[in-house]
Amino acid sequence: MLEVTGLRVAYGGIQAVRGINFHVNQGEMVALIGANGAGKTSTLKALARLLNAAGGSVRYCGKEILNLPPHQLVSAGIALVPEGRGVFPRMSIVENLQMGAYSRRDNDGIEADKEHVFSLFPRLKERAFQLAGTLSGGEQQMLAIGRALMSRPKLLLLDEPSMGLAPLMVQKIFEVICAVAKEGMTVLLIEQNAKLALEVSQRGYVMESGEITLTGESGALLEDPKVRAAYLGE
Repeated sequence: MLEVTGLRVAYGGIQAVRGINFHVNQGEMVALIGANGAGKTSTLKALARLLNAAGGSVRYCGKEILNLPPHQLVSAGIALVPEGRGVFPRMSIVENLQMGAYSRRDNDGIEADKEHVFSLFPRLKERAFQLAGTLSGGEQQMLAIGRALMSRPKLLLLDEPSMGLAPLMVQKIFEVICAVAKEGMTVLLIEQNAKLALEVSQRGYVMESGEITLTGESGALLEDPKVRAAYLGE
């Protein structure tokens, strides 16, 4: 579904992403792990067209997308849950969800998807008309994921969904991510919690200093001595 070839991202003269190659097959959950500053978020922002790539190719369902504006990617079936949630703080939960469906015109389908999000995150239903800015960090993360799902994506890009959350909330968030993946959603997961990311994904890539240094089945990466030493504290 997604094929990235020679992707480069630069800030001024600094190369944040140095010609990386990776792919995500339809129906897979793939983890991209690495330390702070490895280039993970820059990669995801380039895929979502929030940053201009300095070079390379990104093909989605066989079509080059590095020349498309971000809103066209949403219509094509790509949704990003950004680092830091990025909810609309002065809008209610319901209004945030409606914003996720802004490119759609099927009102019955939108209503059904809203109820589906509420079934995944009952806490959001309880607070449906509460302003998003008054929610806890975990509730905002639930809302950010729900808002992305409202566009009916084929490919879900998740940037650090566990960041800053209590362990119980992380568990709940990842239960939903796994449930969505089991429904057939293709997921690219960027996550600092390497152990968790590799436990829920099928394959993984390890990124260091803008380059992909290791790749493989997630189970194998969990047992790799380099990965265990660098990311699992062993």
